[in-house]
Amino acid sequence: MDWKASWMKLVLTEYIEGALAEAVYDKLGDGSYAGRIPPCKGVIAFAGRLRECETALRSVLEDWIILGLKMGHHLPIIKGIDLNRKPHRERVETL
Repeated sequence: MDWKASWMKLVLTEYIEGALAEAVYDKLGDGSYAGRIPPCKGVIAFAGRLRECETALRSVLEDWIILGLKMGHHLPIIKGIDLNRKPHRERVETL
């Protein structure tokens, strides 16, 4: 893996961890759990146990980020990380 791919993986990991730190979990009337990440509209998960809900919420968040990036959606800035910036491309001559 080159340094750019490693850097991007680190940035995404920090973004995901930051978003999950803002997660809110509710115990529902039937004893199951619902989890959501308020700054990430539509990121919600349900499960029978809290740990399962946390795992499901991470998966939903990861899919939400990938889809948002592919579709060009505006993603919230989390922990100062702005995934909305366009990539910087250098001219071929600089390589």
